[in-house]
Amino acid sequence: MANTSHRALRLLSLLGSGRVWPLRELAARLEASERTVRRDIETLRGLDYSIATVHGPDGGYRLGSGNTLPPLLFDHDQALAVAVALQTAPSTMFGLGDDASRALSTLHQVMPPALRASMESLRLTRLRNYWEFPGPPIDPEALTAVGTAVRRRRVLTAEILRPDGSRPHPGDADFQPAHRIEPHHLVVWAARWYLVAYDRTDSQWRVHRVDRLRPRPTTARFAAREFPVDDLAQFVMGTHDRGDSPEEWPCTGSARLNLPAEVVARWAPGGSVVEHLDGQHSRLTLGAWSWAGIAGILATFDAEMTDVRPVELGEACRRLAQRWVKIEAE
Repeated sequence: MANTSHRALRLLSLLGSGRVWPLRELAARLEASERTVRRDIETLRGLDYSIATVHGPDGGYRLGSGNTLPPLLFDHDQALAVAVALQTAPSTMFGLGDDASRALSTLHQVMPPALRASMESLRLTRLRNYWEFPGPPIDPEALTAVGTAVRRRRVLTAEILRPDGSRPHPGDADFQPAHRIEPHHLVVWAARWYLVAYDRTDSQWRVHRVDRLRPRPTTARFAAREFPVDDLAQFVMGTHDRGDSPEEWPCTGSARLNLPAEVVARWAPGGSVVEHLDGQHSRLTLGAWSWAGIAGILATFDAEMTDVRPVELGEACRRLAQRWVKIEAE
């Protein structure tokens, strides 16, 4: 009976994902025969769960609309996934660390003893790696406003903030009137939140840093537009004008690379800025804990460099080149 109950809960958890599950795949996931899975489905139906049968070559079973799952229906693997996710959540929102800790504590209190023991077995300490380039935390209200606008297809009026979060005023050199944008995709990349949107102000598809937007929801709806490229990830990573700005590091430098901006933007580390110069050249500005660190990152692009700034960065590049020549000679 215990095995049957556990399997039925596991089945309900799978069906709760919202997708259509072929019988063969359900049987494989539950490590049971197809006949047993059919019997478990009938058991759940007897408990008033509306499990629909979808006919056709892509058919199977799914949970009917209007059904809700019992609260906190987690299996062992899901409990571990939640524990890991909450403890390793990046600090990309204000207060997220404290909220994640409180959420984990709440889950511990209401979990069955066996699952609670599994979650408590994964007490983690998260350390920052110096190769991480996290962006500043985001205001949860701004993120919620953007996410809601994406889901409901509502036009946003958004002001572009300075890298330090301040608001330009009319008369300032960097002042821009509020943009009216159609938000299509919310993307997380390199520990930064980006919004892919169609900007009605200049009729262009753009990528905006969410932490540099001050969004104001509107009631105006918009129709889905055809995306300019097939690969969303390629579009975001290949867009050099994303609103990025150099992070604060002990050393910051730049170089002119014999590579197009879209190529450099895709592989540049978070916290760097790519400037479009012409079709075959761009300028990369980035920081690191030492001049040699910047030189090493620039070397990964395997391209000709000129106009290296400041002088300390150029000297670091020459020192590394001399070391590499010695290695080759040996």
